Amino acid sequence: MASERRSDTRRESRGQRTKEQRPVRRRRSSTGAVMGFAALYVIMVIGVSILLACVGWIAANDVLALNKEAKETTVTISKEDSFNEVASLLKKEGLIEYKSLFKLFASITGGKDKVVPGTYTLNTDMDYRALLSGMSINSSTKAEVTVTIPEGYSVAQIFQLLEDRGVSTVEELTQVASEHDYNFSFLKDIPLGDAKRLEGFLYPDTYQFNTPHSALYVINKMLVNFDQKYTDELRAKVAESGYSIREILTIASLIEKETDGSDRTKIASVIYNRLNNPNAGTVGFLQIDATLAYLNGGKVPTEEDKAIDSPYNTYKYKGLPPAPIANPGLASIQAALNPESTNYFYYALGDDNVHHYFKSYEELQRFLASQDRYKK
Repeated sequence: MASERRSDTRRESRGQRTKEQRPVRRRRSSTGAVMGFAALYVIMVIGVSILLACVGWIAANDVLALNKEAKETTVTISKEDSFNEVASLLKKEGLIEYKSLFKLFASITGGKDKVVPGTYTLNTDMDYRALLSGMSINSSTKAEVTVTIPEGYSVAQIFQLLEDRGVSTVEELTQVASEHDYNFSFLKDIPLGDAKRLEGFLYPDTYQFNTPHSALYVINKMLVNFDQKYTDELRAKVAESGYSIREILTIASLIEKETDGSDRTKIASVIYNRLNNPNAGTVGFLQIDATLAYLNGGKVPTEEDKAIDSPYNTYKYKGLPPAPIANPGLASIQAALNPESTNYFYYALGDDNVHHYFKSYEELQRFLASQDRYKK
C-alpha cells in the first residue's frame, strides 16, 4: 500500500511538473494589428502622394515651360495636318514633352480650335497657352516669308504658290478675289463674282508676307503694287491708245506668254496688225497658242484644243480674249503700249529657239516646212 501511495505521489508530481513546464499561449493583441495596418496605409498614402506630386511637378514644368533648355525653332503647319500631327511636331522640335497632356490642355481651354495653318517662330520659353496662341491667326510669332511671283503666272498659279508657301489658302484667296470690292479705279468697271476679274492686275514681284496672312490683305498688297507701277505716264499712254487698261493688260499677257526675250515689241506689232487689219489674211483671228494653254490647264496645245468653245480661244473667236490670260510684267506692259511698226502678221519659233517673223501666210508655210520641229 505504501508503494502504491509513493507511486501515485510520483505521478502526481510528474503531472504537476509537466503542467508547470508547458508554455502559456498568449492571445495576440488586436490593437497592435490595427496599428500596423494603419502605419502601412499611411506609408502608402505618403508614397503615392509623393509620386503624384513628382508627376504633377514634371507635368507642371511642361505646361508652364519651366526648366527647359533654351531653343527657338520655326514650324510649319499645313491645312492637311491634324491637331495630333501638330502636337507630334511640337514634341519632335522639343517644345513640349507630353503630347497627350498638351492635347488635353488644348481641348479643355479651347486652344485647339484656334490653331491655323502657317509658319511660326516658337521657343521653349512659351508655355502651353503661349504655344497655342502663337499658332493662331492673330499670332505675333508668325514667320515672315519671301515669295517671288514670276511674270506670266495666272491668278490660279499665284494662289497655289501662296498656299504652298503657307501665306493663305487657295479657297480663301479665290473667295476674296471674287467677292471683295477693292477700291481701285482700274477695277471699278469689272463686275464681282469671278476671281479671274483680277487677272492681269496682280503684279508679279517679290513680296514679304507673314504666314499665315489675311487673304484680303495679301491681294490688296499686290494690287497696291500694281497701282504704284501704273504711273501717270502709263495712264496717259493707255488713254492715248484707245484701249482700256484691261485690254492693254490682255495684250501684255499674250506677249508675256509668247516670249521672255527681247522681241516683245515685235510680237506686239503682230498682235496689233491682226487687230487693226481684220481682213488681211487672218481675218481678225489672233491664233495665239498661249490662249489654248490657258484653257487646257497649261499643257502644250493640240489641234483638238483649237475646237474648244471659249471666248479665250483666239483660233475660234476674233479679236482679244475677254480678259488677260496671265499677270504680265512691266516690260510686256511697256511693249503693249509701244509696239514696233512692222508689216508682220505671222511668227513662229524656229529650230534655233528664236522667233521668225513673216508678212504672208506663204512665207510662214515655207519656213515651217524647213524646220525639223514642225515635221511629223
